[in-house]
Amino acid sequence: MATRKVVSVVGAGNVGEHVASLLAIKGFADVRMFDIPRKEGDKVFEPVKGKALDMKQMISAMDIDAKIDGFTVTPEGEGYEPIIGSDIVVITAGFPRRPGMSREDLLEANIRILSTIISKVRQYAPNAILIVVTNPVDIMTYVAVKLSGFPTSRVMGMAGVLDSARFKAFIAEELGVSPKDIHAYVIGGHGDEMVPLISISNVGGIPLKDLIPKERLQEIIHRTRFGGGEIVNLMGTSAYHAPAAAVVDMVEALVTNSKRILPCSVYLDGEAGEYYGVRGFCVGVPVKLGNSGVEEIIKVPMIEEEREMWERSVESVKRSVEIAEVMLGEKSPS
Repeated sequence: MATRKVVSVVGAGNVGEHVASLLAIKGFADVRMFDIPRKEGDKVFEPVKGKALDMKQMISAMDIDAKIDGFTVTPEGEGYEPIIGSDIVVITAGFPRRPGMSREDLLEANIRILSTIISKVRQYAPNAILIVVTNPVDIMTYVAVKLSGFPTSRVMGMAGVLDSARFKAFIAEELGVSPKDIHAYVIGGHGDEMVPLISISNVGGIPLKDLIPKERLQEIIHRTRFGGGEIVNLMGTSAYHAPAAAVVDMVEALVTNSKRILPCSVYLDGEAGEYYGVRGFCVGVPVKLGNSGVEEIIKVPMIEEEREMWERSVESVKRSVEIAEVMLGEKSPS
């Protein structure tokens, strides 16, 4: 019998615990969760262990064969030894942007967190594939590339899968069709300037622009771009069901070696970088995923209008990367 793959999830907040739960339910990998303890007065709680125990009982109730364990770690990086043997490490740990916090503040705080985590991944799981979920994801994926020193094929960020899922959900709702029959990519930076590729999007082979009037389509695109904000305004917290499902989509493609083409934030350079006009940083493009990681970067065609939107999106990511480079300083591995 083939050995089951091991997926470690670092950060067991809303997104992390839902990633772990979905992975356990699907049953194609053993799951290890890592997070810091929580102190209330004199009492120290270890929520990651409690969540893992709860999920262990959940999959038992569902007659699913899978292993799931939780491990408490310290902010300084103690306790990561159980990450040994991980095939994939999903990093969801990090601060969300809070009121009064600048983009630079968020970058600095999350670079500090990633620096600790990645040093431990390098130490204990040097052959793992990294999936970065921590925001701002394109920048944090670039930071992970630099801090890990891993081949760029083994570092990717979750962005385009989520953005594309939101776009497909709104199209399905508009047309009253199954999302299964909708083919639509959203590429570029994971933010307000993401780029929906209308020119190649279709429903059952029929071009999207022939099914939805232009004005209405623009409204759907706007809703997609601000889809995360819409959920924050309704719930008071960031989305986690859809982001977790998007991560699991990527993990499944890697574990099953299915060669799926999914939009992910990846490091662009060389021929693909030249095609996309990106040299030496991470942004979302369609890639082929297999068990070795990113096996191919797909050079997707764009009409002139899309290319202009793409260039604006890339420029926005590039400005943030330049800020992150200054903050990285001497943290990059030698």
